Amino acid sequence: MQKIKNLIFILVFTTTLFSCGEYQKVLNKGSIQDQYKMATKMYEAQKYSKAITLFEKITPSYRGKPQMERIQYMVAQSHYNTKQYSLAAYYFDKFVKNYPKSSKVEEAAFLSAYSYYKASPRYSLDQKDTNEALNAMQNFIFKYPTSDKVEEANKTIKELNFKLEKKAFEIAKQYYTIQDYISAVTAFDNFLGDYLGSSLKEDAMYYKFKAAYKLGINSYITKKEERLKKAIKTEERLERNFPKSLYLVEIKKLKKDLKNQLKSVKTLKKQTNGL
Repeated sequence: MQKIKNLIFILVFTTTLFSCGEYQKVLNKGSIQDQYKMATKMYEAQKYSKAITLFEKITPSYRGKPQMERIQYMVAQSHYNTKQYSLAAYYFDKFVKNYPKSSKVEEAAFLSAYSYYKASPRYSLDQKDTNEALNAMQNFIFKYPTSDKVEEANKTIKELNFKLEKKAFEIAKQYYTIQDYISAVTAFDNFLGDYLGSSLKEDAMYYKFKAAYKLGINSYITKKEERLKKAIKTEERLERNFPKSLYLVEIKKLKKDLKNQLKSVKTLKKQTNGL
């Protein structure tokens, strides 16, 4: 049994060694035709990195020729399969523009958008690829409304939108964390205006109220009354929108504190005016 395993290992090793030697020979000294055949062979064998190297070498010689359509598609697919998603998106998009009548144009259009989606980073990083993915997915649905990929496209759009929502929410929350309450209130206002149906709406309204509360309580007397009133209205809006919110016990206590503070401010003003 061990002898059979050893023979299999030697056979595989020898085949691999010969294959690598043949690849290097074609890569360095082969004709354009041989390099094209080897690139296709590597692609079909799922050795995409080697295929890319050869495709890059032969591309200038095949520009304007019938084979170029196939080459460009395999280049895009090779980058996708090696998880180089930004490059894959670029090459699939290029394929769509260069070969609008190709039988693979719909698939390429979807894979271009999906590559941007795969390249999209976590919400805390720059969201350029996320926005590219959203635009590409929306354009795909507009252009191919009957495609069997529309359902998946809508799913990714929802996921990408949430990532943008999460980023905007966390930026606003960061202002609250560093006690920049004026910026926090503004940022949460912008968030609530931009993402009306967000699943983070309740949390956004809660933190907006907390920021407004802190701002009102800690304001100078000249601005305190106005800010206390705004904080109370913010709490009441949260209560109306989410009557069963888990935040209610906390925010109602804070609203009571705001009303007491407001009463004290009004009393102080009357006393001051009477002097």
